Amino acid sequence: MELLSWVDTLDVPGLTETVEDALSDAELRAVQTASPTPFAREVIEAAHRAAKPVAVVSNNSASSISAYLRAQELDEYVWPIVGRPYANPSEMKPNPIPLLRAAESLNVEPETCVFVGDSVFDIEAGLAAKTPVIGYANASHKTKTLADAGAKVIIRSMGDLVSTLQNCPTSSQGAQ
Repeated sequence: MELLSWVDTLDVPGLTETVEDALSDAELRAVQTASPTPFAREVIEAAHRAAKPVAVVSNNSASSISAYLRAQELDEYVWPIVGRPYANPSEMKPNPIPLLRAAESLNVEPETCVFVGDSVFDIEAGLAAKTPVIGYANASHKTKTLADAGAKVIIRSMGDLVSTLQNCPTSSQGAQ
């Protein structure tokens, strides 16, 4: 966070945009070699079958997220995609704004959503948005870190969510 504050004080015209463009280009190139998160496809498909919308809220660019989802043939199951705001790092997580935008796009209250995040910034953003958070400890050292950040539920595999979603009532069955 200190780096962002320091960069903001530089006030160099075009610097933030130049960095943003370079970062977005690098993320788009990374899509070509990115490995899928184990069980992510199954979670997204199970949510779709349960009529639960899936949004992506990320500090990565929306264009790279969209490209990745297209490459994995998952783009039809995910909407909205709220990526890093262009050249505006102050609105990235841990700021709750991206989560609030996703909830607004879905026309739901943030409290009715569940946010799965793998970083301290994710947990902080979810708590600030008053959105229930599941910490995803995709590395063993993250369990304590995510718990210390405030995650009350922590999973070590996205597979843990599949059976929960499979047993979830669909919207047509009265779930909200």
